[in-house]
Amino acid sequence: MAFELSAFKVINRFKPHILMILLQICVASVYFLTEDSFNQGLNPHIYVTYRHAAGSLMMFPFAYFLERKIRPKLTLAVFLEIFLLSLLGVSLALNLYFASMKYVHPTFMTAVVNTIPCMTFIIAVVFRLEIVDVRSPRGIAKILGTLASLVGVMVIAFYKGPAVPSLKGAPIHLGTNSVHENWLKGSILTVASCILWSSFYIMQAFTLKKYPAKLSISAWMNCIGAAQSAVYTIIVQPKAAAWSTTSGIDLWCIIYSVS
Repeated sequence: MAFELSAFKVINRFKPHILMILLQICVASVYFLTEDSFNQGLNPHIYVTYRHAAGSLMMFPFAYFLERKIRPKLTLAVFLEIFLLSLLGVSLALNLYFASMKYVHPTFMTAVVNTIPCMTFIIAVVFRLEIVDVRSPRGIAKILGTLASLVGVMVIAFYKGPAVPSLKGAPIHLGTNSVHENWLKGSILTVASCILWSSFYIMQAFTLKKYPAKLSISAWMNCIGAAQSAVYTIIVQPKAAAWSTTSGIDLWCIIYSVS
């Protein structure tokens, strides 16, 4: 009994850390599921549209009922800011990000996406939104942490070690027929999407000060981002047949990424 209580205390103490690790595992698995789904014919831009359309349907009820007493009036200026946020953080960033999956491996994408905090910090310093005192331990820690993170990501992304064979008894085997033939193009798309995400995070902080209803902003961004992505997809993929999901993994991939 004492052991169970001790274990419960340890789990409760490190609950945020455990949840963060589980979240990263779930996010990483999305990349491999989406790559397999793309290999089977799902268009990346259609995936982004469906994903955020489903996300908006899920978020609007929570936003309406949970924030009806604290939600301020949505002015035209705030709506235009949310429109721009959707463009940066949803339609542009995600369409570029998942389009790059045709050219680079998910391992590279997972590594590069970890540079977003570093890019956000650098952009904030450049625009004087973040003040770094190089004479204080905190300022030095920020600089060293940013450099260490960038070096670590570069090592993971560019170092090519020996191949590790997959386990024969693994319960799930994803397809491996993807063709990564333009590494430079894929890298540019991935890095561009990360820069857009960093800009999105900085701008989002300003918008939340004017419109402090997080669930409502999230619901609107999902809805507007889905509409923006749909318009872009119709331009680049005018065939109506492309909008149909041809395999079960497509549907589960969309549902899993939303949840």
